[in-house]
Amino acid sequence: MSYGRFAYLYDQLMEDAPYDEWVAFVHVAWEKFSPGREKSLLDLGCGTGELSLRFAKQGFSVTGVDLSADMLSVARAKSEDAGFSIPFYEQDMAQLEVPGNYGIIGIFCDSLNYLRTEEEVKSTFLQAASHLSQGGLLIFDVHSTDKIENGFVNKSFSLNGDRVSYIWDSFSGDEPYSVEHEISFFVLDESDGRYARFDEVHYQRTYQVEEYRGWLTEAGLKIVSITADFTSSSPGSDSERIFFVAKKE
Repeated sequence: MSYGRFAYLYDQLMEDAPYDEWVAFVHVAWEKFSPGREKSLLDLGCGTGELSLRFAKQGFSVTGVDLSADMLSVARAKSEDAGFSIPFYEQDMAQLEVPGNYGIIGIFCDSLNYLRTEEEVKSTFLQAASHLSQGGLLIFDVHSTDKIENGFVNKSFSLNGDRVSYIWDSFSGDEPYSVEHEISFFVLDESDGRYARFDEVHYQRTYQVEEYRGWLTEAGLKIVSITADFTSSSPGSDSERIFFVAKKE
């Protein structure tokens, strides 16, 4: 997924995302499961760096990784404008090669769901484990299977904004618990007042909680928390977002 022009619209479209809740979740996990450890954080699938920047402002030493050069271009500009020198790497998280180890590795905002195969997920967990400091935490969230099947598949969404509008249709993917999002964007060209259209297809796939649990264990990580929807409660049948915290011991 290269994102292309979508990268430059991403922050507008995500302006209501609960970024502060992700930051708070990580703080709670860090204080509960890895107190006193180094405040270094590797943000995998960092996108435009919105969370990377927020963690940097909270005193974390942050490194960002994303597959999209366009997303990283936006992230670097935002970091520089805010007075931070966050290193960003253009890499596939399943083939991670960054210097050093980290106290926390995060994969936020369902970024893990963009991996197309279970082999890529397993490889990501193995790579994360190899880049965690002893006692460090891997923290990530994913769509629940219910969210994919009942929240996305065969659903349509739309936005009629002044500058950006879209029509978004979602269809069942070829694999279990997968979805293809077909999105048509209409973006205002302020020079002539006309709207330019471009289209993107996004693929997401998730797995059952027990599968994630098994793959984390195979990677040598100890699961210390599985919760749902930014709460401390265990996932239920109608949970939308599942949070995992795993520790390297």
